[in-house]
This record gives sequence, structure tokens and C-alpha cells, in this order.
Amino acid sequence: MGPLSPCPNSRRIERGGCGEALAKPPFRIHNTAMADDAPRPVAPRRFVPLGILVLAGALFMVLGGHRYVTFAALAENREWLCATVAQAGARGVLAFILAYAGLVAVSVPGSVLFTLAGGFLFGPWLGTAYALIGATLGATVVFLAARAGLAGLAARAGPWVRLFEAGFRRNGLNYLLVLRLIPIVPFWLLNLVAGAIGLRLRVFVLGTFVGMIPVSFIYASLGNGLGTLAEEGRPPDLAILFRPSVLLPILGLAALALLPVIFRRWRPGEEAA
Repeated sequence: MGPLSPCPNSRRIERGGCGEALAKPPFRIHNTAMADDAPRPVAPRRFVPLGILVLAGALFMVLGGHRYVTFAALAENREWLCATVAQAGARGVLAFILAYAGLVAVSVPGSVLFTLAGGFLFGPWLGTAYALIGATLGATVVFLAARAGLAGLAARAGPWVRLFEAGFRRNGLNYLLVLRLIPIVPFWLLNLVAGAIGLRLRVFVLGTFVGMIPVSFIYASLGNGLGTLAEEGRPPDLAILFRPSVLLPILGLAALALLPVIFRRWRPGEEAA
């Protein structure tokens, strides 16, 4: 009996040899078909990271932390915040980034307010940068916790999760950029879904950071004039995102990010391959 061929599939040989068969997928596949259809038991310890985040978020709400994540609280304490940040220097920047990351990690609403505060405390450019770092760090914590606990369970979820998986499979980075540029999916939910379907960490971090730049800059710029708004006693106009002068450029960026996905799906010979 002759030696076994390392690439027995003739179709793979015709399409470029074994190298293509062993090519690295665009994201980690956790829910591929098994030899047996019986679901494997899930170890409870996998859910510990997610459980810690859920418990931390619940404690934050129960202890009344949400009362401080409001525009009224920010306006009331604006002078103290400015003085503290100016005195703290680099430590103030680090505290802001960690607080932002913690808020996002426990999925408590308030990231928009923190972005406004970043523009108010540090200016539009630095405020945008610090907000992006904090939001990306917090989202990555949720992503890693979801990947540890929910990886392999996407197949058991509803069809909408499989729809996300199909989009990420075609072009993970561009698909994530579109969803970040146009926040039609809640920020916290997208973090969970991306982890559950096994998107690669570097793709998630890059897509999250770059995709949030336009919206973060708009909010930080709006927060830069927070002092005037606070003196007038009125909250910032968060509906600014829906003004044509703001919304149309964001939609244009989303369309550019979506073009590679569309091209890859409809290019000639795609179905034949």
C-alpha cells in the first residue's frame, strides 16, 4: 500500500494545492459541524468572566451609580472636574480612560456622556482620542468574556446570530466597520455577538477603534462647548447625528466600508468557486 497523500481532495489540488485548503480562516470558527450532532456539555466556568461583568453592572445600578452618569450631574460638577483634571495631569487622563473602559465593560448606558465629557475636559481632539481608547478597551473586555463563555453556542442561537456570522465570514473587518459607523446594533450587543461567533481579536479591536472615530469626534466637539450649554441650563442636542450635514458623511463612510463586502459576494465566478 502506497503512502497516504497529504491532500487527497482532487478539487483542492486543481484550485492551487494543499496550501489553500490549510489557509487560515478570516475568523475563529467555533461552531463548525461536528461528527456527531449531539450538543456537547458546556462547562460552567466558561461563563465566569461574563458573570463577573453582569454582576458588576447590576451592582453599579443598584448602588445608584447611574445617577452620576447624567448630563445634570456633569453640569453640576463641571468646575470640580476641570480643576481635578488640571491638577492631576496624566493621572487624570488615565482615570478618565479607565472609568470609560469600566463603564463600557459592564455595559451601562453612558458612553455618550463620557465622550461629551472628554471633549469638555480635554478638547475635541484629545477628548476623541481618550474616548476611543477607553471605549475600545471596555469593548475588548466584553468581547473576550463573550468569546470565553459563548464561543461555540452561536449555532444554538436564533437565525439573527447566524446572519451576523455570515456577514463576518464574508469580510469581518469591513462588516464590523459598517456596524460601528452606523450604530443600528447596540454597542454592547455587537461586542457580545462578535465574541460569540469567534471574530479575531485584532479585527475586532481595529474595526471598533476606527469605526467609532466619526461619531466620537462629533460628540467630543459637541462636548467642547459643554460649559456654555451648562450655563444656559439645557442639555446638548444629541440629535445632531441625524442632521444631513453630519449623517450623510457617516453614511458615505459606511458605504465605502461596505463596498469590499459587496464586491466579494457578487464578483464574477464567485458562485462557481
